[in-house]
Amino acid sequence: MLRNEWREPLRAQRDPVAGDTGRPRSNRDEHRQWRKQTWLGRFVSTYGWRAYALPVLAVLTAIVLFQTVTSPSTVEPVDAAGPVQGPPTFDASSTAIIGAPPKGLTQFDANLPTGILPEGGAFTEAGAKTWHVVPGTSPRVGEGTTKTFTYTVEVEDGIDTAAIGGDEAFARMVTETLANPKSWTHNPQFAFVRTDDPAQAPDFRISLTSPITVREGCGYDIQLEASCYNPAYLTDQPRVFVNEARWVRGAVPFQGDIGSYRQYLINHEVGHAIGYQRHEPCAENGALAPIMMQQTFSTSNDDDAKFDPESVQADGKTCRFNPWPYPIA
Repeated sequence: MLRNEWREPLRAQRDPVAGDTGRPRSNRDEHRQWRKQTWLGRFVSTYGWRAYALPVLAVLTAIVLFQTVTSPSTVEPVDAAGPVQGPPTFDASSTAIIGAPPKGLTQFDANLPTGILPEGGAFTEAGAKTWHVVPGTSPRVGEGTTKTFTYTVEVEDGIDTAAIGGDEAFARMVTETLANPKSWTHNPQFAFVRTDDPAQAPDFRISLTSPITVREGCGYDIQLEASCYNPAYLTDQPRVFVNEARWVRGAVPFQGDIGSYRQYLINHEVGHAIGYQRHEPCAENGALAPIMMQQTFSTSNDDDAKFDPESVQADGKTCRFNPWPYPIA
């Protein structure tokens, strides 16, 4: 295709007044002069300004190819129908608590009524601040082209889980949620393996925890029941704190849908654990909320901007609650 495009301009360069017959006029002097030229001279005579442009183009092409091959790879979000998250940060060394209760509110009950814990069932106010591993393992779920995460499911000692179906019910919800194709393993970079081996240190511990202990692990500057991921709890125990009060009662933005809220809680906090540190705003009014939006407190940017003005602008957008990273998988 390239040679066809250049064929007519090259012919016109040699014989700009050729007739319609397509046969160029001959000139013996020019022909003899042509034969006396070196190959470089003939090349320049034939191609004109292109003779100078071609080497430059070749050098630029080589530079682009070199940069493409040698440039460091970056993590790209997976294209999916639904809210798409920003890229995660893998193996980032940090001791900061991620997803802690929001700061900046002085009257939380008046400024953020959707963040208040709903009425509902009973929960354990304070546990023993120790945890036991719920027995059970799972096969590897997901491709894990970048990383395979291992996790345990744990329950704080002193919590009575009978009202929510026992320890096994909590563990089953966690395992099934992370194995769902709408969860993080929709992205081929991730894989999960549940373990219960006490000799193996997991990447993180998904732990049902009483509110008082959560406040110790996550903070309680503002009196809202929250969950969080603490990568350095007790120095060597990266722990996903799942607040039992929220597990039992849910959150106002989920309108009483406890099952969806529990799926959201798992996916959101595990999202922090696998590298999604930043919270996301509502991108489109009326759309599904991103999984990394703080949906426990609100699905409105106007509300979120009250305690996270650096990340969220009060622009009037309100999303619908959504428990999945990739809701249409």
